Amino acid sequence: MTELKNDRLLRALLRQPVDATPVWVMRQAGRYLPEYRVIRERAGSFMDLCRNPELACEVTLQPVDRFGMDAAILFSDILTVPDAMGLGLYFTEGEGPRFQHPIRTEAAVRALGIPDPEQELGYVMQAVRTIRRELDGRVPLIGFSGSPWTLATYMVEGGSAKFFANTKAMMFERPDLMHHMLDILAQAVSAYLSAQIASGAQAVMIFDTWGGMLTTSDYREFSLRYMQRIVACLPREHEGRRVPVVLFTKGGAQWLEDIAASGCDGVGLDWTIDLDQARARIGSQVALQGNMDPCVLYASPRRIRTEVATILARYGSGEGHVFNLGHGVHPGIDPENVAALVEAVHELSPAYHR
Repeated sequence: MTELKNDRLLRALLRQPVDATPVWVMRQAGRYLPEYRVIRERAGSFMDLCRNPELACEVTLQPVDRFGMDAAILFSDILTVPDAMGLGLYFTEGEGPRFQHPIRTEAAVRALGIPDPEQELGYVMQAVRTIRRELDGRVPLIGFSGSPWTLATYMVEGGSAKFFANTKAMMFERPDLMHHMLDILAQAVSAYLSAQIASGAQAVMIFDTWGGMLTTSDYREFSLRYMQRIVACLPREHEGRRVPVVLFTKGGAQWLEDIAASGCDGVGLDWTIDLDQARARIGSQVALQGNMDPCVLYASPRRIRTEVATILARYGSGEGHVFNLGHGVHPGIDPENVAALVEAVHELSPAYHR
């Protein structure tokens, strides 16, 4: 086992002292980086890139090399699990992910099976092992998956949607079918993340992108319930260290107490709540990750530094903060602005850890 040289992320997620606030950003490996676009062109397609462990490793390391991030996050997609279920994932320019075989009937729901992580998703596990080898202990590697609810929305709609009409129709009219699908997905995600941990992921994150479009009662029943089940199933120690679990529900600020009680180690925050409020509500229970508006990165480096200072001040002194955006970095962002963000966090945050 290679000794971890920079363990700020893991320590912060476990609310242990650090010398500076760790920083990484969601979608830190992506289209805004010219070096990523070169590899993407070489791969042929987005999914071909995801399915090539060596190339996936290369793009995972690009932002670590370029910006000095405090963590690497596996380059993959949240929809690999339903793709492995045979739904036929593909991407169209300007429209995002699509499925050739949406799940709209009872027969289709009942036919869903749980993919073997080392078979149908073996390319992901090989990427994790390759990335860990190439990182050589520089920073931790984060693995991830979409939440069962978020995966279900894409599976039923066949892709992105504005009103989630088909998904909500199934949820309201046939809750038994929706629960069956979510149960299968919870088992699949649990196996998938457990395999990532066994392959070398040192922290894992569950992305609940569409939980925020539910009512409070529906969120608890159809989204949080299944994430909580996954958290309870995951191995929480590997290679002699605890493996932190982060839950991120976009638009979930009203449910922070419920999320913090799920058994997770960290709660991801979007930009719709100030960190001081979130810390007052749940910061004594879990770590907080976030939460700069990604659009601040369209501003000047000077303005970015000001926003970083504001967010650090809102969290205040002490352990338990991982600096991140409130959602993924946008494709058109200038890489130099991401560099300004990382530099500002590394320069300004040590004052909060003395």
